Amino acid sequence: MSSPSFSSVGATWVRAAVCLAGLAMPLSFTGPAVVLPLLREALGGNPVALHWATNAFMLSFGAALMAAGALADNLGRRPVFLGGLLLAVASGVALACAPTLLVFNLLRGVQGLAAAAALASGSAALAQEVQGAARTRAFGWLGASFGAGLAFGPLAAGVLGEHLGWRAVVVLPGLVSLLALVLGAWRLPASRNPAATRLDGRGTLAFTLALGLLTLGVLQAPAQGWGAVQVVLPLAGAALAALLFWRTEAGLLRRGGQPMLDISLLRYPRFVGVQLLAAAPAYGFVVLLVLLPIRFIGLEGRGSWEAGQLMLLLSGPILLMPGVAARLAGRWSAAAVCGAGLVLCAAGLLWLGHCGPTSGLRGYAGPLLMIGLGVGLPWGLMDGLAVSVVPRERAGMAAGIFNTVRVAGEGIALALVGAGLATLLATELHPLFPGTDVAQAAQRLATGDLAQAMALLPGGTRAELLQAYARAFGLLTQVLAGVTLATACVVFLVLRAPDPHGAEGPFAAERG
Repeated sequence: MSSPSFSSVGATWVRAAVCLAGLAMPLSFTGPAVVLPLLREALGGNPVALHWATNAFMLSFGAALMAAGALADNLGRRPVFLGGLLLAVASGVALACAPTLLVFNLLRGVQGLAAAAALASGSAALAQEVQGAARTRAFGWLGASFGAGLAFGPLAAGVLGEHLGWRAVVVLPGLVSLLALVLGAWRLPASRNPAATRLDGRGTLAFTLALGLLTLGVLQAPAQGWGAVQVVLPLAGAALAALLFWRTEAGLLRRGGQPMLDISLLRYPRFVGVQLLAAAPAYGFVVLLVLLPIRFIGLEGRGSWEAGQLMLLLSGPILLMPGVAARLAGRWSAAAVCGAGLVLCAAGLLWLGHCGPTSGLRGYAGPLLMIGLGVGLPWGLMDGLAVSVVPRERAGMAAGIFNTVRVAGEGIALALVGAGLATLLATELHPLFPGTDVAQAAQRLATGDLAQAMALLPGGTRAELLQAYARAFGLLTQVLAGVTLATACVVFLVLRAPDPHGAEGPFAAERG
């Protein structure tokens, strides 16, 4: 028996349920980053543990997204969607009651698993029930929900954190998930993939291990050193897990099974280019959603409300630019639009690097807006490109790979950039404070703990440490701008190239 039609079960309410689940994801990601100084004061913890307050969510979310999609295909989209939302509500309440930072971080991992289950199954339900132009509109609304969460999440977290404390911030995504749960239980129809095979458990475990060990090794590098056993062993384990994952997926493909990631899609050059495009916002935009609140609140001493306003300048354009990008893509190639956006983002990063600790709203407004406007152009085209650069019958798998690369890339980027900033800070502090433990002080500065950093550096003044941070941050933005600019060049060249494999879709044959 076929599932009920989308219109018969209330298209508006189903779309609202899935979009609310989508809104909860960026709220879950951005909220703790804004109130990280408050978390440190309330729950304590060393700098590495504080990094996991943000990384644990992205790690579990990215690692579980593909597995959650396969689970939804096997068990049904409705039970996985409702189960994920129920877990999101429960984890939000539990986070507010966490007694220690270790418990908080473990619960953040659970929250990421819940978000992956809800988003993967909700997206699959929309794709199953909505066809043609209605599907485009439905996923457009889902994209707008992500944009709204990124745009207003930091501002909402700032207001709640300043007036009600950090517990209100971590409960907010749970409340949004609760509303989605009620609507989903009321209206979401039952659907599943009748051709689905059993879950690729070995591939899922190997993929999760590779991501987790890589992130753990990178996070420990600034404090322990890149040659330390605590760093080398996790990185070596990540390499072995990645090799196991590759062999597992290749073996499944040869035997005619359904791997978690179909690596044969990598023979489409333009598909590989889209994966680079998926990772680009992680280094040019997403890492700033974590680093800048720490800088604004923990180091520069701004209030949560003021920091939220500044963050809105960065993330607000995400709401507006996808529509602009769609219109521009009607006149120029997607390669040109995406490349131009990334170049604009790189220029904004270089500009941001020149902002000092005394820069006010006007000083930050220009670079933050430029970065937001630049990243908003490819943001509005990426999802459509992901399924348009491969043959139509491979579109579902292509979308899953794209979303996994995007989210996993964000988790890895947060770990790498956090470690890189701490290393740059140690380099800046060493000539100022010879003979002291600058590595620990750099870790504290990187997480916004200015008072503890000063305690570790006798004789150091607040002005000295803020200037050292500004110099290190400026060097970091130069690296991020270089990565973004290099990605822009590769993406432009690859997406313009003709595809010999006959991909279909509106972006398959680019205009010159």
